[in-house]
Amino acid sequence: MHIAILTFEGFNELDSLIALGVLNRIKKPGWRVTLSCPAPSVTSMNGVTVHAQSTLAEACAADAVIIGSGIQTRDIVNNPELMAKLQLDPARQLIGAQCSGTLLLAKLGFLGNVPACTDLTTKPWVQDAGIKVLDQPFYAQGNVATAGGCFASQYLAAWIIARTEGEEAARNALHYVAPVGEKEEYVSRAMKNIAPYLP
Repeated sequence: MHIAILTFEGFNELDSLIALGVLNRIKKPGWRVTLSCPAPSVTSMNGVTVHAQSTLAEACAADAVIIGSGIQTRDIVNNPELMAKLQLDPARQLIGAQCSGTLLLAKLGFLGNVPACTDLTTKPWVQDAGIKVLDQPFYAQGNVATAGGCFASQYLAAWIIARTEGEEAARNALHYVAPVGEKEEYVSRAMKNIAPYLP
């Protein structure tokens, strides 16, 4: 099981790294979560440089993909060469997008008439792409999910875990990262947001 988190130059650390942390709560042979980048290293919107753990080509072959957000997403969607490398396939992959990653998902043509979630900054750009934007943190239809707001990355991670390892595994992963003294409430709220979209 390979889950690739698309992480571009100018990425938002919260989107990529929270998902990375939650997804890595699954400890089993063959479970692999990577930051997938278009270059050997990328630097975040706040100056944090990370090294790629997988390539975009490997992400296209992954079992699940999360499209992270960042301050250069509009440049990415206007880069035909880079967009052409994103040969994702919702028929065989779970695909999630976070905040401005939703714009990338829309431009790849994977949303169609499906409504989506995104952050407030990206909302008008996603609407301009012809997508109805929902006022909620998470939405999924079939193998495609979107989330809005940096801390909604936990919902994308939990959705992927629930879809691949079951709801109990998702609950356990969330329980581990939840604040002490709020764990049950935190897990319950998170699962309430993703449960309607599980098969």
